[in-house]
Amino acid sequence: MEIDTAQKAILVLEDGSLYRGYAFGGQGIAYGEVVFNTSMTGYQEMLTDPSYAGQILVLTYPLIGNYGINAADVESRRIQVSGLVVREVCSQPSHWQSQKTLADYLAAQGVPGIWGVDTRALTRRLRTAGVMMGMITTESEEDLAWKRLQTLPRYDATDFVAGVTTEGPYKWEGPETTGHHILVVDSGVKYNIMRIFHGLGCRVTVVPSTMVADDMLKLEPEGIVLSPGPGDPALLGYLSDTVKELLGRVPIMGICLGHQMVARALGASTFKLKFGHRGANHPVRDLVTGRVYITAQNHGYAVAAEGLPSGLEVSHLHLNDGTVEGLRHRELPILTIQYHSEASPGPQDNVYLFDRFLEMVRQ
Repeated sequence: MEIDTAQKAILVLEDGSLYRGYAFGGQGIAYGEVVFNTSMTGYQEMLTDPSYAGQILVLTYPLIGNYGINAADVESRRIQVSGLVVREVCSQPSHWQSQKTLADYLAAQGVPGIWGVDTRALTRRLRTAGVMMGMITTESEEDLAWKRLQTLPRYDATDFVAGVTTEGPYKWEGPETTGHHILVVDSGVKYNIMRIFHGLGCRVTVVPSTMVADDMLKLEPEGIVLSPGPGDPALLGYLSDTVKELLGRVPIMGICLGHQMVARALGASTFKLKFGHRGANHPVRDLVTGRVYITAQNHGYAVAAEGLPSGLEVSHLHLNDGTVEGLRHRELPILTIQYHSEASPGPQDNVYLFDRFLEMVRQ
């Protein structure tokens, strides 16, 4: 698909600010919470990350689409973002794995994009004012677009997990293994979590976030992983209740949203960050060893350090803002992290945590 400069588009934010550009990808209107990611590569993994459901993604790196789209780098069954905002989009990618352009990929799944936007100025605004609702549209009536945006549902009033979780249980396909049986609760899971566990010799079963605890335990898991996912954890009372019933009965690893759900199930609270953590270079300190890891992150909510319940303690801290990045329980077999140990995109520095969880399973 050639990039067209004839069809103009705008991005309007709820505070009334306006950014002009050109439409590409899918037709129609996109709306959602506008967030930014600072990663330089990995746009395909970001687009298919279910944690972005209900959000318009702004990529801060200026040129996007230069290595195209391939079948290997998808992290879910479809594009999950509501819309995409970039400075410059490449119409002639160059990479041996490339199968189509970014514009064709968005168009095939009906996801609107806008390019030609000053994404650095937009990012600075979101950092200053905080994330907010926005809309991508080709409508010429700017006031009409802003008024329409005011009538649309708020991001923090919607259970996006219900829209991204699997409809039913399934086994992760691949060469037959005989290792530990790991159950992954899909609240918006990325495929790389299953790839890594399978690569470590585990048998992996993925189940919906709505499955009750007794039905999960009937599958005889040796460990349960609570996946990342989108939205406000405070809206997921049903999942919190399930986690409460699982605690102490089987080793649990919580990643990102899963980390927040374990914390809430134990009585901790969560809060919304001003503009979230989304990128591939976030420094996190392991409080046990003192070592600092560079992590991949994608979350807009965090666990409050104040008022943690008895038995639960902070294991990792974000060095940029001091927020909680990991928890451990003094008595129960629980390991949680706020960041993405599976990366995709991002550094592979934290894959060791899957080994740490499996050691907990073995013990």
